[in-house]
Amino acid sequence: MKNTKNKTRQELSYYGFSLLSYVKENHPERTADTTFIKERADAAAETYSNAVKNGQTHIEAEELASEVLYQGLHFSAYNTLVHILWNEFSGEIPEERAKEIALQMLTQCSEVLDKYTLTDDFESTSQYDELYTELTGTVEILLEDGVQ
Repeated sequence: MKNTKNKTRQELSYYGFSLLSYVKENHPERTADTTFIKERADAAAETYSNAVKNGQTHIEAEELASEVLYQGLHFSAYNTLVHILWNEFSGEIPEERAKEIALQMLTQCSEVLDKYTLTDDFESTSQYDELYTELTGTVEILLEDGVQ
């Protein structure tokens, strides 16, 4: 098993490592999606290469590659749940357990999350407050039902 894990890590490009790190922190439910990570990393590398070939600076090429790499990943339902646990349930859930519990609750909150179009800029929309309130209620019910 170790060899497979190390082999996968060795096969990741710079963009693959960057994306995997970002996904672990913001979308941990997607860390096992190696196809997504590889395809997105390959697309970012290709974007970078094409931009440099077309005369853009390395900084401009990196910005374009980053847009491709992180597209659709700027808003994180997982991070929203973590913040709800920290802000609204700090008396019930120790801060060090919030990430673990948020990951467990993520699937159970899918019905609420599916009501919204979670775009990169979702947190700056008027619907964010509605989602936050609805998720807070769902978390409260889940905690009352013994999810921890």
